[in-house]
Amino acid sequence: MSAQVTVLYFAKSAELTGLKEELVAVPTPISSGDLWALLLRKQPRLVALQGHVVLAVRQRYVTIGEQQVTLEDGDEVAVVPPLSGG
Repeated sequence: MSAQVTVLYFAKSAELTGLKEELVAVPTPISSGDLWALLLRKQPRLVALQGHVVLAVRQRYVTIGEQQVTLEDGDEVAVVPPLSGG
């Protein structure tokens, strides 16, 4: 089973991809680590954020690892790079 989700790119992830958002077909359920790997295959320049990024699924932060994520058509997945403040 798969879901059509909207991937939202913020800050450095938007710079690297040249996109603010895109539709992506994602198998579900999927681990958060496999979801990140899928996004890396689609947008290889995101590798610059490896180890410094979190995902947000339906506006909830998800650490990248073995955690299972069940996605549905229309869900939003945000790629949230580290934020700097001043």
